[in-house]
Amino acid sequence: MNVRHRIAFTVLLAFASPAFSGAAIAQSAIAAAVAKPVSLPDIAIGSAKAPITLTEYSSMSCPHCAAFGQNVFPMLRSKYIDTGKVRFVFREFPLDIKAAAASILARCIGKGDSEKYLSAVETMFKLQDRLMAQTKDTLIYAGKQHGMSEQDVETCEKDQAQFDKLTADQQYAVRELKVTSTPTFFLNGVRLQGSMPFEELEERIKPLLRK
Repeated sequence: MNVRHRIAFTVLLAFASPAFSGAAIAQSAIAAAVAKPVSLPDIAIGSAKAPITLTEYSSMSCPHCAAFGQNVFPMLRSKYIDTGKVRFVFREFPLDIKAAAASILARCIGKGDSEKYLSAVETMFKLQDRLMAQTKDTLIYAGKQHGMSEQDVETCEKDQAQFDKLTADQQYAVRELKVTSTPTFFLNGVRLQGSMPFEELEERIKPLLRK
C-alpha cells in the first residue's frame, strides 16, 4: 500500500492495502498462475478433488460483486460446491481503500477459517451502501456481528503487514492474470469478466463436468 493509501486509511477510520493445442497450453498456464500460492492464505470451500475450480476476484465496494454474492453464489454453492463438483476460491481485489479495510476485517473475523471469512463477506455485501457512506461505523458494526469488540476492529485495521500482503496479491493479479475489474472469474483457467446470472454460469460449468 502506498503512502497516500496509508494516510487515506488513517484519516478514514480515525485509527492512530496427445499434444495440447496452443490455446490449451495457454489456458493451462493461466490456470497454473491462478492456482499459484499468493501472500495471503486462500479462501476456499468445496472439495480439493473437484473437477472444476472457480476463482473469483472481488471487491467489497463493487455492487456487481455484491449482487453475485447474494443472488448467484447461494445456488452455485448448493448445486455445485456442496456436491463436490466445484471448488470455489475467493480472492480480494479491493477497488478502493474502503474495500481494502473491509477485506482486512473479514480476514480478522475468519482467522483462517474460510466459512467464517465468507460469512463476514456476506455481512459486508449486505451493508455495502452503509460501508461506503459510513465506513468506520459500519466496520465496527460488522465486527461486533461476528464477535469482535471495537478495540478488536481498531487493532485489526492497524495491521500494516496484512495490507501489504493484500496489495502484493492484487499487484500479482494485475501483472500475471490481467485482472483489471471486478468481479473477474477464472473457470479452470478461462477468464470471465463481469457478473453473470446463475443460468449463464451453469452453462459454462456443465460442459466441464462431461469431460
